[in-house]
Amino acid sequence: MMKIYGFTVDDVGRCKHYHRENDIISIKFKCCNKYYPCFKCHEESENHIMQPWSQEEFDHYAILCGNCKKELTINEYLKNGKCIYCHSGFNPNCSLHYHIYFDLPKHSPTN
Repeated sequence: MMKIYGFTVDDVGRCKHYHRENDIISIKFKCCNKYYPCFKCHEESENHIMQPWSQEEFDHYAILCGNCKKELTINEYLKNGKCIYCHSGFNPNCSLHYHIYFDLPKHSPTN
């Protein structure tokens, strides 16, 4: 079983910062190779700077579904709004923080 670090409030990976029904993923941080429910838990627990996953690393297993405890690749996570194994839905608002976790391609404005 994967250990989830940080300030979890239940066994599916919700934390003191994000604890809605669909807040059930944990992210493996590239900088320390540890799963945390969110960047705030990482910031409060570690003494180093977070490093985002590069696009070339999106095939790495770095997402943990708290419901079924299976790992997803970053690509699998980004392309689906739910777990590919147990089909539990993930919080779509997590996308607001993707820039912290993942080095996503920059979109240029269209004119």
